[in-house]
Amino acid sequence: MSADAWLWVAIIAAGVLAWATKFAGHAVPESWLEHPRVHRIAAYVTVALLAALVAVQTFASGQAVVLDARVAAVAVAAVLLWRRAPFIVVVAAAAIIAAGLRALGWG
Repeated sequence: MSADAWLWVAIIAAGVLAWATKFAGHAVPESWLEHPRVHRIAAYVTVALLAALVAVQTFASGQAVVLDARVAAVAVAAVLLWRRAPFIVVVAAAAIIAAGLRALGWG
């Protein structure tokens, strides 16, 4: 088979897989979804995925682990969130820290 044919096979397989995943979600009995354990697990998965996204976006650059202005900005944001600062203040402070450190040549 040619490369183009394999590409179409992969596209169709991905579409079928997406459809099967959605169908499986609709086929699950509602009583299973209303169980308290499922709600707890769903909440934990959401937090874990968000934490993983923050970690990857903060510490990774391509295939390398880096420590640059993003790390300092996230640290400042974490401290401000811990101190219960308004969200706009957290975002602005993190942006100012990152921009300042980059202007000084770090990251």
